[in-house]
Amino acid sequence: MRTKAQYMERLGKMRHNLYTNGEKIGRLDERQEGAINVMGLTFDAVWDPETKDICTATSHITGETINRFNHIHQSAEDLHKKQDMTRTLCNKVGQCIQRCMGIDAANAVHAVSYEAQKSPKAKTAYHENWLKWLERFQKEDLVASCAQTDVKGERLKRPAQQTDPDMYVHVVEERSDGIVVRGSKVHISEASISDEILVVPNRALKKGEEEYALCFAVPSDYEGVKQVVHYHNTRKRDHFDNGKNFGYSDSYVIFDDCFIPWERVFLCGETQHGGVAALLFALFHRHSYSGCKPAMLDYVIGLAGMAAEINGIEKTPHVREMLSELIMTGELGYAAGYTASDLGKAEVYMPGMGFVPYGPGSYIPNSIYCNVGRCLSGEAVFHEQEILCNIAGGLPATFPYENDLKNPETRALLEKYITRNPNIAIEDQIKFWLNFIDFGLSGSAGSMLYGAYHGGGSPIMEQIAITTQYDIESKKDIVRDLAGMTPRKKK
Repeated sequence: MRTKAQYMERLGKMRHNLYTNGEKIGRLDERQEGAINVMGLTFDAVWDPETKDICTATSHITGETINRFNHIHQSAEDLHKKQDMTRTLCNKVGQCIQRCMGIDAANAVHAVSYEAQKSPKAKTAYHENWLKWLERFQKEDLVASCAQTDVKGERLKRPAQQTDPDMYVHVVEERSDGIVVRGSKVHISEASISDEILVVPNRALKKGEEEYALCFAVPSDYEGVKQVVHYHNTRKRDHFDNGKNFGYSDSYVIFDDCFIPWERVFLCGETQHGGVAALLFALFHRHSYSGCKPAMLDYVIGLAGMAAEINGIEKTPHVREMLSELIMTGELGYAAGYTASDLGKAEVYMPGMGFVPYGPGSYIPNSIYCNVGRCLSGEAVFHEQEILCNIAGGLPATFPYENDLKNPETRALLEKYITRNPNIAIEDQIKFWLNFIDFGLSGSAGSMLYGAYHGGGSPIMEQIAITTQYDIESKKDIVRDLAGMTPRKKK
């Protein structure tokens, strides 16, 4: 297992293929520092006695102790620990811990490559290729981002119907030694600071869309790959630095006629498994959300509680009601994820067939509860900001600039007029409101809200999954029985 320093050393040696605001930059550019600090915590945590147990696992292929972010879930306990690891680490940074993309994609591809290799028409030994890649991924403690979201172009058209076929990443040429792919994956979290990029399909596919049924991996600085990067960092402080610098990034990952050797291909053309790959990554990622989003709500609850204390309104009925709403949302989301872990099996939902065995025996969380937890908490993010706004009042929107708070001509007056609670040191009140502003009123905050709402799939996607996979007919049977109706004819 690596340290943060070793991780950064490797980043510093990577080819420069990152573009931002008209510049070509290296991975250790100062704008990457916030994201690197967050990712660095995933390395530090395995050496910390307090977090070592939940942040390490035993590899099922080598028997070695590895970082849990590189592990393939072998039991319900593994799923529980992944959820708790995510919540614990997110609490340390007050945002997404970033590395869940790799573990979620890896668990999806692990199952899909196994099933796809069974096909007599398989173009390469998908699962054997995968296991070789996975062993290196675990031994070298690599960071992987997951590239799933395609540009999608004309939204009402399927991949094969697009005016421009590059709107979905696809194969443009097959060779004896590999494939050539073209297209772009967008909004890809932390691709700019990852060692590898795992590519999976964006949606269910059908006959005629074989060129889009693709799973493969490439180094994030690979020839033929360009990344256009967007950074989300908090404002620089001149005087009230909190000592922490956390941020995140996302990329447009562009595959510009990129050659992929067969040994890095884990699916190529099997549309039925392409759809499952898309579903499974989303499912595993929604399960991660049941650790991440409760952690974010822990932070929101803390902000709301502290704002209420500073404003002297923490005991009012309406504040208690709002705090209880935040608590219920967070803990119900966590409970749904925990139940999804507990009911996990080596099964996947297939339309018309229900839950069927899938993959080599690795554990998949229960789909209904993953989607319930993600939808419940994802839909709430803008309402949570409304609650914070309600409790805080207008002060954060017009809070003085740092230099005015330090200017001898205005300092004493401003400290007098922004004081709300005389029992809390004014320096602490200032630090709190600056932190509150970073979370709710900064440019970074806007991006965070959109990501929290859409990440892992927009709420409509969870609603579709819930209603199509839930056994509604059995609930109708309860009504038929209690109402004395004719029983349903079962197939």
